[in-house]
Amino acid sequence: MSYWIIKSDPESYSWDQMKKDKQTFWDGVRNYQARNNLRDMKEGDICLFYISNKGKSLLGEVEVLKSSYPDPTTDDDRWLAVDVRFHLEYNKPLSLAEIKSNKKLENIGLVKQSRLSVMPITIQEYNEIRKLVD
Repeated sequence: MSYWIIKSDPESYSWDQMKKDKQTFWDGVRNYQARNNLRDMKEGDICLFYISNKGKSLLGEVEVLKSSYPDPTTDDDRWLAVDVRFHLEYNKPLSLAEIKSNKKLENIGLVKQSRLSVMPITIQEYNEIRKLVD
């Protein structure tokens, strides 16, 4: 199993919408590195849901239901999507400021590659985040 962070602007797709929908496809990625990360996702992987712009926080998790396939929102075959479903909501949001202040998370993509919309995280980073949100 691998762990990822996926980012969304709340005006595009909010955490509340994810909870309501229960399941969706993750599409619209138009960056090659982020696309490659989508390509590497496998069924059962866990994605931490980060809301950008307003809030800047990790709010919960979704599980990958279906590995990558051509993004249905474009005819350009370079772009991919994955299917995800709601997994769990954190007891409390974990803000970007809290992440940046934690030495164990100093190399996490949210700090090192803040513009990337899909990024891997290590099992150690995942475990640290879970400690902070429970």
